[in-house]
Amino acid sequence: MRAVQIVELTGPESALRLVDLPEPEPEPSHMLTPGEGVVIDVHAAGVSFPELLQTRGLYQLKPPLPFVPGGEVAGVVRSAPGGSELREGDRVAAFCALGGFAEVAVAPAYLTFALPRALDFAQGAGLVLNYHTAYFALARRGRLREGEWVLVHGAAGGVGTAVLQVARGLGARTIAVVSSDQKREVARRVGADHVLRSDEPWKDQAKELSGGGVDLVLDPVGGERFTDSLRALGEDGRVIVVGFTAGSIPEVRVNRLLLGNTAVVGAGWGAYAMSKPQLCREIGEALERMAEAGVVSPIVGERVPLERAAQALALLEARRATGKVVLETGRS
Repeated sequence: MRAVQIVELTGPESALRLVDLPEPEPEPSHMLTPGEGVVIDVHAAGVSFPELLQTRGLYQLKPPLPFVPGGEVAGVVRSAPGGSELREGDRVAAFCALGGFAEVAVAPAYLTFALPRALDFAQGAGLVLNYHTAYFALARRGRLREGEWVLVHGAAGGVGTAVLQVARGLGARTIAVVSSDQKREVARRVGADHVLRSDEPWKDQAKELSGGGVDLVLDPVGGERFTDSLRALGEDGRVIVVGFTAGSIPEVRVNRLLLGNTAVVGAGWGAYAMSKPQLCREIGEALERMAEAGVVSPIVGERVPLERAAQALALLEARRATGKVVLETGRS
């Protein structure tokens, strides 16, 4: 099969190689136990910030070189373990942690989900990592309640668009913060109630729109705007941290939390969910209901052939991506 490997830790421009490899078997790996692997003919693979970090050895998951990156895929089941509800020929979206940038991948059964009828494979490749993270961050870690105000940074990217849709599905009102007019249109397209520019006084605008301060800020960006995120909160507000795509990890002056009766909450879905199959199923079922209702519909930005994986990662690094960037294997 064709696959893309990371062969050295020199960044996306030079770290990747297109290679021919034996097809994987449903055998034990870092996240599989014997007999639980689902073998998937991959139609599309999601491209995310962890893969970009892996090309430089900066992600917490550091397999020995060379290895096939790619945490999420969509495709057709080739084989499934006995006892699962999955069958050969099922259309699925799955989280495999590694091995997704290939024509065949293996994922645990509890992280393999039926692909809703309304979604194509490219959309399915953006369904698990971003949308499970969004639901986990908003509903479980953020304790989001119907009618609350949610402000979303990086709102035109893969995580941001997922958060806007899931927040809407949970009955919240949303404010998107974006960095360009093109990204403003993406945020509007996914249903943001209000869209603000990050190079304008978004904090003050958000406080005015929400009547004194938002209830929850979802931040996958980090960096310099973090303090203003705290200042944008109303009483009992929460900042939910899901990543640091800006590159710098902000520090919190805890007196701000005391004075405002606010909180900063981490939401790390991956490592937490890996040991909780029932939680994964519950989130999958909730998202399936939202997809069937037309609320969840991943926005695909760029569709890139598998052999041009370096180009896909470069889009993320340059912060030019809108929606989900996906690799397509060419399967019909």
